[in-house]
Amino acid sequence: MSTPMKLGAVIITMGNRPDDLRALLDSVAKQDGDPIEVVVVGNGAPVTDVPEGVRTVDLPDNLGIPGGRNVGIEAFGPSGSGVDVLLFLDDDGLLPNNDTGELVRQAFDADPKLGIISFRIADPETGLTQRRHVPRLRASDPMRSSRVTTFLGGANAVRTKVLAEVGGLPDEFFYAHEETDLAWRALDAGWAIDYRSDMLLFHPTMPPSRHAVYYRMVARNRVWLARRNLPAPLVPVYLGVWVLLTLARRPSASALKAWFGGFKEGWQTPCGPRRPMKWRTVWRLTRLGRPPIV
Repeated sequence: MSTPMKLGAVIITMGNRPDDLRALLDSVAKQDGDPIEVVVVGNGAPVTDVPEGVRTVDLPDNLGIPGGRNVGIEAFGPSGSGVDVLLFLDDDGLLPNNDTGELVRQAFDADPKLGIISFRIADPETGLTQRRHVPRLRASDPMRSSRVTTFLGGANAVRTKVLAEVGGLPDEFFYAHEETDLAWRALDAGWAIDYRSDMLLFHPTMPPSRHAVYYRMVARNRVWLARRNLPAPLVPVYLGVWVLLTLARRPSASALKAWFGGFKEGWQTPCGPRRPMKWRTVWRLTRLGRPPIV
């Protein structure tokens, strides 16, 4: 018999949800199968009152979501090499089912080219999944599992071989679109991404615009995403489509001002290394239902 896949979990926290964090850690500890090793990263805040056996890393400054998660990855060894798969979970999330870890192991065992799994997110009170939490354009049925082109940042599992091959999350993004950047690099390297409705994370429903930096970061990182990853002819098409989509959503004047400020910043500031995807990856994204122009 083969050795079961070794799972680890990375959770970042700013120290402002201790009860939620403890409930999440308890739900991870209750998973069937071999224990999941957990690292909690305090992103600019010390981590306190965690169960015995949970490792912690305290960062003096908030490095943002990708920066904090990258620190958590390296806590498992270079590119997370001390485990086979890493779960990334929001600190106010909860795994309601005890078989999620085993489902993750089974999925990666069954498909050697599966690199990333995106979990289904549902509100714990209503059981409903928001459309934005289904990582595909045809999102009306959240109970349908499928191949996808991106994943949800706080509810996913990543094979550490992917991180070793294509690198981690882009630190400079700080917040927004860092998952798509990693997803595109993974797809370009030949890995697959699945959305799995049977792997569930409870998370309270709340709008992403609750973050003060939302509109600026979303726009800036959208430009960086294109500049880093898309073939040159697609960059203006992709960004032009997103300008039109943003205007069609009729944001407030202040939100629109912040969005265009971020859009301008995305062109004027360094975006990190440029590694445009292959044209066959563009075609692959298109066949999966999400061409990289939207």
